[in-house]
Amino acid sequence: MSAEYFSTGSLDYAKYRPRYPAEWFDWLAAQCPRRGLAWDCACGSGQATEDLARRFQKVIATDASAAQLLNTPLLPNVEWRLASGEASGLDAERVDLVTVAQALHWFDLGRFWQECRRVLKPGGMIAVWGYGIADLTHEVANGIFQDFYHGVLGDFWPKERRMVEEGYEGIDFPFPEISVPRFAMRQLWDADHIAGYCASWSATDRYRNATGRDPIPELREKFNRELGSEAIEIHWPFFARAGRVFHVEQNAEEDN
Repeated sequence: MSAEYFSTGSLDYAKYRPRYPAEWFDWLAAQCPRRGLAWDCACGSGQATEDLARRFQKVIATDASAAQLLNTPLLPNVEWRLASGEASGLDAERVDLVTVAQALHWFDLGRFWQECRRVLKPGGMIAVWGYGIADLTHEVANGIFQDFYHGVLGDFWPKERRMVEEGYEGIDFPFPEISVPRFAMRQLWDADHIAGYCASWSATDRYRNATGRDPIPELREKFNRELGSEAIEIHWPFFARAGRVFHVEQNAEEDN
């Protein structure tokens, strides 16, 4: 994972990133007959970790960015660790659920899948998810947002971002899949929050580094001019893939 993309703007990431649907976490927990330990991989500042902690006895949350981990909340049943997805440091066959929220596209997938097989208990579950390009319900504000995403930042998005825009449909997901229901992801945000969200993007950071200019103050002014103090609804296309991990010995027994 490219930790440097999210180290500089870790405070923006913690404050402005959207939350995932509670119904999604309810569904995830319902698929796990054992809820002893969840590994939240590439946890960032804990956007998914808090919801997992409400449903599992313990969560080990790892991230490759030390700056992100500095902004995590204090939760009694969560252990925060600095580690990559490809080398978690977890014991073998200990985990009931592995989760990756909006970060799988940064991984060396072959090595990460191998790590999942190693740490998951037989029949353990893996779930990876994310969200695509937001759609704002205010027509003018949405135009400003889309122009910033596609126009101003168009050349600054890392190539891995395409996997998100495609909803992870093209990735090699080498596990027996579980059909995932459709979930809605929406928030009510004002101009400042929308601009802060844009500030947290990896492409925004790359734009700053390449041009020496911060585009966010101008963007915030545009949103303020159109929205004032109004909060508007924002929708994201939510996508997920989920499956179970069966070990070689278990597969061999099933074949006999």
